[in-house]
Amino acid sequence: MGMTRYHHTFRAQVAPARMFKALILDSHILSPKLMFASIKNIEFLEGDGEVGSVKQVNFTEASPLKYMKHRMDALDKDNLSCKYTLIETEPPLEKLEYVTYEVKFEPFGFTGCICKLTSEYKAKEGIEIKEEDIEHGKDRAIGMYEVVEAYLMAHPHAYT
Repeated sequence: MGMTRYHHTFRAQVAPARMFKALILDSHILSPKLMFASIKNIEFLEGDGEVGSVKQVNFTEASPLKYMKHRMDALDKDNLSCKYTLIETEPPLEKLEYVTYEVKFEPFGFTGCICKLTSEYKAKEGIEIKEEDIEHGKDRAIGMYEVVEAYLMAHPHAYT
């Protein structure tokens, strides 16, 4: 059972607190509005977004997944960081037991930020994870960040 870790840094022209609020604290409201072609809705199955909460992202018929569930493992609102784990998908992931994500937003320049993303992929017994196996998911995550950044730039008073 292997563990594969990837780091990615994304620069945004939006303040770190705004990105954190929109992407982490309020994603259950904002993401379905902005990505309506792929995300049907997001609902909390347990909790309200704090540590221990479980939320389910329900996808539209256009997606290969019906849903995915995330558990919030750590949430630091003061330092604009969190850690959460992908614990279930439908259909089930063939090669992975779980995926853990760590996200941190830091100031960059006068009004921008750097989003630091670390993904840890835990392979199932006897499976080796290759970069191309996870490339699509990584690209989707970065695409979501870019959509939210564009929304926040177009709406400068949102999430202030």
